[in-house]
Amino acid sequence: MAEVFDCTDSSELLSGTRTARRAIGRGELIVMPTDTVYGVAADAFSPEAVQRLLDAKGRGRQSPPPVLIPNTGTLAALAVEVTEPLEALAGAFWPGPLTIITQANPALSWDLGDTGGTVALRIPGHPLALELLQETGPLAVSSANKTGEPAARTAAAAQEMLGDSVAVYLEVGEGDGDGVASTIIDATGLTAEGGTIRILRAGGVTRDAIAELLPQVTVEA
Repeated sequence: MAEVFDCTDSSELLSGTRTARRAIGRGELIVMPTDTVYGVAADAFSPEAVQRLLDAKGRGRQSPPPVLIPNTGTLAALAVEVTEPLEALAGAFWPGPLTIITQANPALSWDLGDTGGTVALRIPGHPLALELLQETGPLAVSSANKTGEPAARTAAAAQEMLGDSVAVYLEVGEGDGDGVASTIIDATGLTAEGGTIRILRAGGVTRDAIAELLPQVTVEA
Protein backbone atom coordinates (compact mmCIF):
# COMPACT_ATOMS: atom_id res chain seq x y z
CA MET A 1 0.00 0.00 0.00
CA ALA A 2 1.40 3.36 -1.02
CA GLU A 3 1.99 6.00 1.64
CA VAL A 4 0.89 9.58 0.94
CA PHE A 5 2.24 12.61 2.81
CA ASP A 6 0.86 16.14 2.76
CA CYS A 7 4.15 18.03 2.76
CA THR A 8 2.42 21.39 3.22
CA ASP A 9 2.07 20.21 6.85
CA SER A 10 5.46 20.59 8.57
CA SER A 11 5.02 17.42 10.64
CA GLU A 12 4.14 15.33 7.59
CA LEU A 13 6.96 16.95 5.59
CA LEU A 14 9.58 15.57 7.97
CA SER A 15 8.12 12.07 8.14
CA GLY A 16 7.44 12.09 4.39
CA THR A 17 10.99 12.94 3.38
CA ARG A 18 12.40 10.36 5.81
CA THR A 19 10.07 7.68 4.47
CA ALA A 20 10.92 8.66 0.88
CA ARG A 21 14.66 8.38 1.55
CA ARG A 22 14.20 4.92 3.04
CA ALA A 23 12.08 3.84 0.07
CA ILE A 24 14.76 4.99 -2.37
CA GLY A 25 17.33 3.04 -0.35
CA ARG A 26 15.22 -0.11 -0.72
CA GLY A 27 15.03 0.32 -4.50
CA GLU A 28 11.39 1.46 -4.45
CA LEU A 29 9.77 4.36 -6.30
CA ILE A 30 8.63 7.71 -4.94
CA VAL A 31 6.66 10.58 -6.47
CA MET A 32 7.93 14.05 -5.64
CA PRO A 33 7.37 17.61 -6.84
CA THR A 34 9.84 19.30 -9.15
CA ASP A 35 9.86 22.82 -10.52
CA THR A 36 8.05 21.67 -13.68
CA VAL A 37 5.70 18.73 -13.04
CA TYR A 38 5.66 15.89 -10.51
CA GLY A 39 8.24 13.20 -11.09
CA VAL A 40 8.47 9.49 -10.31
CA ALA A 41 11.94 8.78 -8.94
CA ALA A 42 14.27 5.83 -8.41
CA ASP A 43 17.86 5.32 -7.32
CA ALA A 44 19.84 5.99 -10.51
CA PHE A 45 22.47 3.43 -9.51
CA SER A 46 19.99 0.57 -8.96
CA PRO A 47 19.20 -1.15 -12.29
CA GLU A 48 16.27 -2.95 -10.63
CA ALA A 49 14.80 0.33 -9.39
CA VAL A 50 15.21 1.97 -12.81
CA GLN A 51 13.49 -0.98 -14.46
CA ARG A 52 10.68 -0.65 -11.90
CA LEU A 53 10.31 3.00 -12.94
CA LEU A 54 10.12 2.10 -16.64
CA ASP A 55 7.58 -0.64 -15.90
CA ALA A 56 5.42 1.73 -13.83
CA LYS A 57 5.26 4.21 -16.70
CA GLY A 58 4.78 1.54 -19.36
CA ARG A 59 8.03 2.43 -21.13
CA GLY A 60 10.79 0.29 -22.59
CA ARG A 61 14.55 0.51 -22.27
CA GLN A 62 14.66 2.60 -25.44
CA SER A 63 13.29 5.53 -23.35
CA PRO A 64 15.85 5.92 -20.54
CA PRO A 65 14.89 8.37 -17.79
CA PRO A 66 16.76 11.61 -17.10
CA VAL A 67 18.82 11.90 -13.92
CA LEU A 68 18.26 14.69 -11.41
CA ILE A 69 21.33 15.82 -9.50
CA PRO A 70 21.75 18.04 -6.42
CA ASN A 71 24.51 20.39 -7.59
CA THR A 72 26.84 21.25 -10.47
CA GLY A 73 29.70 19.40 -8.78
CA THR A 74 27.86 16.17 -9.54
CA LEU A 75 27.92 17.08 -13.24
CA ALA A 76 31.70 16.67 -13.34
CA ALA A 77 31.41 13.20 -11.79
CA LEU A 78 28.75 11.95 -14.21
CA ALA A 79 29.87 13.52 -17.51
CA VAL A 80 32.92 12.55 -19.55
CA GLU A 81 33.96 16.19 -19.87
CA VAL A 82 32.56 19.51 -18.69
CA THR A 83 33.45 21.90 -21.49
CA GLU A 84 33.22 25.67 -21.03
CA PRO A 85 29.91 25.89 -22.95
CA LEU A 86 28.44 23.02 -20.89
CA GLU A 87 29.55 24.73 -17.68
CA ALA A 88 27.96 27.98 -18.89
CA LEU A 89 24.63 26.22 -19.55
CA ALA A 90 24.63 24.69 -16.08
CA GLY A 91 25.56 27.98 -14.46
CA ALA A 92 22.87 29.95 -16.29
CA PHE A 93 19.90 27.59 -16.24
CA TRP A 94 20.35 25.30 -13.21
CA PRO A 95 18.46 24.90 -11.00
CA GLY A 96 15.74 25.13 -13.60
CA PRO A 97 13.86 23.58 -16.52
CA LEU A 98 16.76 22.55 -18.76
CA THR A 99 17.70 18.89 -19.29
CA ILE A 100 21.16 18.47 -20.80
CA ILE A 101 22.14 15.28 -22.63
CA THR A 102 25.89 14.71 -22.55
CA GLN A 103 28.35 11.83 -22.80
CA ALA A 104 28.27 9.78 -19.60
CA ASN A 105 31.35 8.85 -17.62
CA PRO A 106 32.00 5.24 -18.78
CA ALA A 107 33.25 4.32 -15.31
CA LEU A 108 29.75 4.68 -13.83
CA SER A 109 28.15 1.44 -12.67
CA TRP A 110 24.56 2.04 -13.65
CA ASP A 111 22.03 0.91 -16.23
CA LEU A 112 19.43 3.50 -17.23
CA GLY A 113 18.39 1.70 -20.42
CA ASP A 114 19.52 2.08 -24.02
CA THR A 115 21.35 5.39 -23.59
CA GLY A 116 24.03 5.00 -26.27
CA GLY A 117 26.60 6.10 -23.70
CA THR A 118 24.83 9.35 -22.86
CA VAL A 119 23.01 10.69 -19.82
CA ALA A 120 20.32 13.38 -19.50
CA LEU A 121 21.00 15.59 -16.46
CA ARG A 122 19.11 18.34 -14.65
CA ILE A 123 19.07 20.21 -11.34
CA PRO A 124 15.44 20.97 -10.42
CA GLY A 125 14.50 24.26 -8.82
CA HIS A 126 12.15 22.89 -6.14
CA PRO A 127 13.37 22.98 -2.52
CA LEU A 128 11.86 19.63 -1.57
CA ALA A 129 13.39 17.91 -4.60
CA LEU A 130 16.78 19.47 -3.85
CA GLU A 131 16.60 18.43 -0.21
CA LEU A 132 15.92 14.83 -1.19
CA LEU A 133 18.68 14.82 -3.79
CA GLN A 134 21.19 16.06 -1.23
CA GLU A 135 20.32 13.00 0.87
CA THR A 136 19.91 10.35 -1.82
CA GLY A 137 22.34 11.41 -4.54
CA PRO A 138 21.37 11.21 -8.24
CA LEU A 139 17.84 10.00 -8.94
CA ALA A 140 16.43 8.68 -12.18
CA VAL A 141 13.28 10.77 -12.57
CA SER A 142 10.59 10.84 -15.22
CA SER A 143 7.27 12.66 -15.29
CA ALA A 144 4.80 11.01 -12.92
CA ASN A 145 2.30 9.60 -15.40
CA LYS A 146 1.60 6.61 -17.57
CA THR A 147 3.15 6.97 -21.00
CA GLY A 148 0.72 8.83 -23.25
CA GLU A 149 -1.12 10.48 -20.36
CA PRO A 150 -0.69 14.13 -19.27
CA ALA A 151 2.10 14.78 -16.78
CA ALA A 152 0.78 14.98 -13.22
CA ARG A 153 0.67 18.40 -11.57
CA THR A 154 -0.24 16.98 -8.16
CA ALA A 155 0.75 13.83 -6.31
CA ALA A 156 -2.94 12.84 -6.20
CA ALA A 157 -3.10 12.93 -10.01
CA ALA A 158 0.05 10.83 -10.17
CA GLN A 159 -1.42 8.29 -7.76
CA GLU A 160 -4.49 7.88 -9.95
CA MET A 161 -2.21 6.75 -12.78
CA LEU A 162 0.61 4.94 -10.96
CA GLY A 163 -1.17 3.52 -7.91
CA ASP A 164 0.75 1.08 -5.73
CA SER A 165 3.66 0.77 -8.17
CA VAL A 166 4.96 3.77 -6.19
CA ALA A 167 5.77 3.37 -2.49
CA VAL A 168 5.65 7.02 -1.35
CA TYR A 169 3.81 10.08 -2.67
CA LEU A 170 4.93 13.54 -1.51
CA GLU A 171 2.14 16.06 -2.05
CA VAL A 172 2.65 19.82 -2.02
CA GLY A 173 -0.34 20.74 -4.18
CA GLU A 174 -0.23 22.22 -7.65
CA GLY A 175 3.01 24.09 -8.24
CA ASP A 176 3.42 27.77 -9.00
CA GLY A 177 4.65 26.97 -12.51
CA ASP A 178 2.47 26.44 -15.55
CA GLY A 179 3.23 22.74 -15.87
CA VAL A 180 5.60 23.23 -18.79
CA ALA A 181 8.20 20.45 -18.90
CA SER A 182 11.91 21.09 -19.14
CA THR A 183 13.61 21.86 -22.41
CA ILE A 184 15.73 18.89 -23.50
CA ILE A 185 18.91 19.58 -25.43
CA ASP A 186 21.48 17.25 -26.97
CA ALA A 187 24.79 18.79 -25.94
CA THR A 188 26.98 15.90 -27.11
CA GLY A 189 28.07 18.07 -30.04
CA LEU A 190 29.58 20.77 -27.82
CA THR A 191 33.31 21.40 -27.93
CA ALA A 192 35.59 23.69 -25.96
CA GLU A 193 35.39 26.18 -28.83
CA GLY A 194 31.64 25.92 -29.49
CA GLY A 195 30.09 23.16 -31.55
CA THR A 196 26.39 22.35 -31.87
CA ILE A 197 23.35 21.95 -29.61
CA ARG A 198 20.14 20.27 -30.78
CA ILE A 199 16.85 21.05 -29.07
CA LEU A 200 14.98 17.76 -28.75
CA ARG A 201 11.99 19.11 -26.77
CA ALA A 202 10.95 22.72 -26.33
CA GLY A 203 10.10 23.66 -22.76
CA GLY A 204 10.88 26.08 -19.99
CA VAL A 205 14.13 27.43 -21.50
CA THR A 206 13.85 29.00 -24.94
CA ARG A 207 16.11 28.51 -27.93
CA ASP A 208 16.77 32.26 -27.97
CA ALA A 209 17.97 32.19 -24.36
CA ILE A 210 20.43 29.39 -25.15
CA ALA A 211 21.65 31.10 -28.33
CA GLU A 212 22.13 34.39 -26.49
CA LEU A 213 24.17 32.67 -23.77
CA LEU A 214 26.34 30.78 -26.26
CA PRO A 215 26.79 32.90 -29.40
CA GLN A 216 29.72 30.69 -30.50
CA VAL A 217 27.45 27.60 -30.57
CA THR A 218 25.07 26.58 -33.35
CA VAL A 219 21.63 25.91 -31.81
CA GLU A 220 19.44 23.65 -33.96
CA ALA A 221 15.73 23.52 -33.18
